[in-house]
Amino acid sequence: MGKSKRVGIVGVGHVGSTVGYSIAMRGLAHEIILSDNKVERAKGMALDMSQSAQAARMSTIVSVAESPDQLADCDLVVITAGSPRLPGMNRNDLLIKNAQIMRDVCANVKVYSPNAIIIPVSNPLDVMVYVALKETGWDRSRIVGMSGILDSARMAHYIQEAIFKKHKIEFGGQVRAQVIGGHGDTMVPLPRFTTVAGLPLTDFLDWNEINEIVEKTKNGGAEIVRYLQTGSAYYAPAKATSLMVESILQDKKLVYPCAVMLEGEYAYKDVVSGLPVMLGARGVEQVFAPTLDAEQDRLFATSIKSVRDLIDVLNENNFFTK
Repeated sequence: MGKSKRVGIVGVGHVGSTVGYSIAMRGLAHEIILSDNKVERAKGMALDMSQSAQAARMSTIVSVAESPDQLADCDLVVITAGSPRLPGMNRNDLLIKNAQIMRDVCANVKVYSPNAIIIPVSNPLDVMVYVALKETGWDRSRIVGMSGILDSARMAHYIQEAIFKKHKIEFGGQVRAQVIGGHGDTMVPLPRFTTVAGLPLTDFLDWNEINEIVEKTKNGGAEIVRYLQTGSAYYAPAKATSLMVESILQDKKLVYPCAVMLEGEYAYKDVVSGLPVMLGARGVEQVFAPTLDAEQDRLFATSIKSVRDLIDVLNENNFFTK
């Protein structure tokens, strides 16, 4: 495993705990430190994960930070902490509440793990990445949000489902979908950049079928919420996050669509959106801007506006000046 790695996970609900379990089972870090306001529950999870690591013959140790200073010297910190929408809260209240949580967590990470790379997972994702960057003042390479890997996986699922229904062919994980833009219903799936076993998607599906998949992808998270009724997806978000952790800690330099601060891509600045990025030991080592046609460019602009609207809400409430 090379140099010992320490990973902090702030927020140990369904997503955070599954991220921790995935990292432990892969032996990606020597130590995982869990942090949650439900400390006793986190302790139980830490014991369970550590014992799972022993069963898998991995050397990972899982512990709990009972105070911010115990989340120290981490190489990477995953933040899934956030508040659910409570009675009497409107959407803006929830946005401000979760932004406050992200700001508080990042203030502590900046003090106790000043060399860490941060992966925000909390929603609204793009704005949480923006808040983390503003709070830390760090370079965009060190704060990257989990977004497009999950959205692309959902698109790939619907593509494989449609191809099997039409052609009775299974491609066993050979669908390579691409989704950029914000992590929400204004995301921008890119069928033109999507392949099936290296072949164009249009070799298998017509544009009516493809457009139906695009709409399903945009509503993929809501569909899972409808079925679960008591929560949202966590296996796929956690797997997407653990892939980012693996590429960074093992310096794999894999390219994944992730939420990153834009610094001139498509002429946008000071706003976060999803683009393909290369993830390595330094975090985001390169940002790629695929060539878009006029319609994709229009959709991406709409996605950017939806993120800026949320940032405007924070500015209107003097969030960044408090």
